[in-house]
Amino acid sequence: MASFVGKVALVTGAASGIGRACAEALARAGASVVAADIDEAGLAETCTGIQGAGGEVEGRRLDVAEEADWIRVMDSIQAAGRGFHILVNNAALCIHSPLSEMTLATWRRQNAVNLDSVFLGTRAALDPMTRSGGGSVVNISSVAGLKGIAGLSGYCASKGGVRLFTKAVALECAAVRNGIRVNSIHPGSIETPIWVKMQHGGDMPPGGNSIDEIMTETRTVAAAATPLGFSGSPEDIAEGVLYLCSEAARFVTGSELVIDGGVFAG
Repeated sequence: MASFVGKVALVTGAASGIGRACAEALARAGASVVAADIDEAGLAETCTGIQGAGGEVEGRRLDVAEEADWIRVMDSIQAAGRGFHILVNNAALCIHSPLSEMTLATWRRQNAVNLDSVFLGTRAALDPMTRSGGGSVVNISSVAGLKGIAGLSGYCASKGGVRLFTKAVALECAAVRNGIRVNSIHPGSIETPIWVKMQHGGDMPPGGNSIDEIMTETRTVAAAATPLGFSGSPEDIAEGVLYLCSEAARFVTGSELVIDGGVFAG
């Protein structure tokens, strides 16, 4: 396993799913993790789990679509005086809606959370990361950023934007030799709450059922659509993040890492 001892990492959308798995994996590898989300209850669970395993983490409330929130969180990281080395732009929102039924508000909400956040976070990271000697930005896109999916035009547009934004910024960083690598990861069907939320306007449905209970039907559909025959786990994506943030990927920038069980191969 790569060691991230002495590195400071910020992970957005860390209250559950892929974000939580990335925060846990980075902490296990020795990084000092800033776990960020607007879901403060879920964020507390993430931090408790990491601390219980002996990891170093602090939770920060962060609305990724708000510039002022990014400034506040980045200022706090810099004030700690430990540098800044890793940014995982993971927070995302998916809303299933045919274009004919999609409102402008729904379109804008997805783009704000999925694309504006990546712009705001990456821009905020450049200066402190450069002053720390470089680092790694990993933007979580999707296979929906590589191909069209009926009913997800808004989501596809935002995630496709993440893909090309990543490539452009990677080239900018390479040109000025600031030591920052920028890459995107494109998950396929991963077992996270986003699958449930997408059918309910991007929010969790009411009721007391556990995620595992309400994921059962979704898991079956996802597995049937995946060539390997099963859906992935958040940890599968976290492993890709560890690679891209490590010295093993020192020659990798502007790339897209597809982790999808073979979906995009066909």
